[in-house]
Amino acid sequence: MTYLLLTFILKMSNTFYKRVQKGFLMENCIRELRKSQKLSQEELAGICDVSRQTINAIENNKYDPSLDLAFKIALYLDTTVDNLFQFKLEES
Repeated sequence: MTYLLLTFILKMSNTFYKRVQKGFLMENCIRELRKSQKLSQEELAGICDVSRQTINAIENNKYDPSLDLAFKIALYLDTTVDNLFQFKLEES
């Protein structure tokens, strides 16, 4: 169920996503997994064919990756998309 929800949300535009998901945050653990494997942002970016700035923005929750990129990152960090991204309820 989580996989289907994540797939649906990642395919939506950012504007629609923010309107539908108001009160929720999507967080990720990419930085922790990347560092545990001793990979730099630049190395992960090269493997995934994106810029280092893209990896930085994703790690800082400023950019939601495409579904394709999310799967590439998960593959190279030896995990699943479900484990990379978590939805949290915003605290008031």
